[in-house]
This record gives sequence, structure tokens and C-alpha cells, in this order.
Amino acid sequence: MTRPAAHPAASALRHRAEAEASALPPLLVQARQLAGAVLMGEHGRRRAGTGDDFWQYRPAQPGDSRRMIDHRRSARGDVQFVREREWQIAQTVHMWVDAGASMRFASGAKLPQKAERARLLGLAAAVLMVQGGERVGLTGGSLPPRRGNVQILRLAEALMDDAAEDYAPPNDRALIPHARALFISDFLGPFDAMEQALSKAAARGVRGVLLQVLDPAEEAFPFAGRTLFESIGGAVTHETLKASALQARYLDRLAERRAALERLCHEAGWRFGRHHTGDPAQAALMWLYHALERTAP
Repeated sequence: MTRPAAHPAASALRHRAEAEASALPPLLVQARQLAGAVLMGEHGRRRAGTGDDFWQYRPAQPGDSRRMIDHRRSARGDVQFVREREWQIAQTVHMWVDAGASMRFASGAKLPQKAERARLLGLAAAVLMVQGGERVGLTGGSLPPRRGNVQILRLAEALMDDAAEDYAPPNDRALIPHARALFISDFLGPFDAMEQALSKAAARGVRGVLLQVLDPAEEAFPFAGRTLFESIGGAVTHETLKASALQARYLDRLAERRAALERLCHEAGWRFGRHHTGDPAQAALMWLYHALERTAP
């Protein structure tokens, strides 16, 4: 039995789809697969805006529906404006994913780098939020929050940038007051920068989530004998003949840092979580999914 020939238009469409899919960053493909495994229902906080307080006018962005346009305000000039209410501000999420060199660490060939896992979780969380009608962007103003699949592609490209320094400080600029935020890092760098970022965010009414991503070796410190410790960027080196003697002090310092982060989140009204790169990414994304929901007003 012969199979009927494919319609030329259908064949051309399939080839275009395959070409576009092959051009997608692998990170984006993985993030969408991960988000699809977690998504159990409608995400987001869509509700009618009637009765909510007016917040601001802003220029219309790609992904805004025509119903959001305020025609009276737009008629004053050549730019279309959207009338935002307070509940719409709650649908805006700023994201910071640590790009410092310390994130490019993996203790084994079978483990992903911390940066790879952090980017995957950040982008997958963005996919879930955009599917729920929320606007997602990066802190610092380099990629303002927007909706739509085009924004997801922009995020995937932006997240691939690496920083030269061992520890990149969190970027707390351009946070919209009363929005939400997601910070993903190992949080092993200078604590003052993290404290300052969360203090500024809290002062603007921004609530959010910190997710600490660590390699299993950073949690267990399984080193013994002569060992050379060197930062990924090469700025710090330390050689010891008896690494096991450092384990107790290292673990105490790690516990102190974690306690400080938890205290900082409690004071700022944020949520704190941790994830090991040896654990399934799906479990971490599920936690992020619920944690971000709980930060919404």
C-alpha cells in the first residue's frame, strides 16, 4: 500500500518548523520540557481589574492585548499606552541568575555546572510564569519584564552571558515597586552585596525568592590529603596537606552563611530554598513554582 504524497505547503511548513526548532538554544528546549513536566494547571493570578486602584500608564509592549490599550490616553500622541492597575504590578517578576565564575563549578563529569542548573531553573520558571500571563524580565533594566514567547527567547539568550569575576554581585537596579523577584545563585560571595540588594528590594515593596544552588561536594566537603583549592577564575588558591582538617570549619562557615541568608529573607519577607545539582531539577522547579505563588499578594 502506497502512502499519499505530502502536500507541498505542508511539507514546506514542516521544513520551516524543523529549521526554527534546530536554531533554538538547547537551554530553551530543556526549560520548556522541564516546565511541561511541572505544569499541572493554570498558573498565574489573572482576574478582572474592575475596582482595583489605578497604578500607572506605560507604553504598550509586544504581548499586550488590544483590550489593555487606554485609547483616551493614547490619543494625545503617537504612542499607545496601557493603563495598569495594582494587581497587574503583582504579575511582574524580575529575575537575577548569577553569572559569576564560581557558578561554573562541577565536581564530577556527570554533574551539571551550577550555572547550567541555575539557568535551566530560572528559564523554566519564566516559561511557567509567562504561560500564566505574567511579565518576566531581568533585573538591572537590560531586559524589562514582558510577556510572550519572544521574551522567553530573549531571556534564554541573555542568560548565556558569563561574568569574569569569581562572584558577581546581585543586580538590584530597575525593580518595579511591589513587583516580585527571583534570585538564583550559590550565594557564596560577599554577603554585604546580597544584604544590600534585599534591603533595597524590601524598601520598594518587592517580595521574592532566593534559591541557593550548590554542588554536592560543596555541601559535603569530601576532600582528604594533599589538595589544591582554586577558584574558577583563578583569583584565589589555597593548598593544604591535610584537607580533612578543614572540613569542620568549612561546614560551620557554610551553615553560618545559610542561616544568615534565611534570616535576611525572613526580615525582607522573602522565601529561601536550596538545591543540589545532583538532585532532580523537577523537584526544585516545583518548589519554585509554589514559592513564587506564595510571594504574590
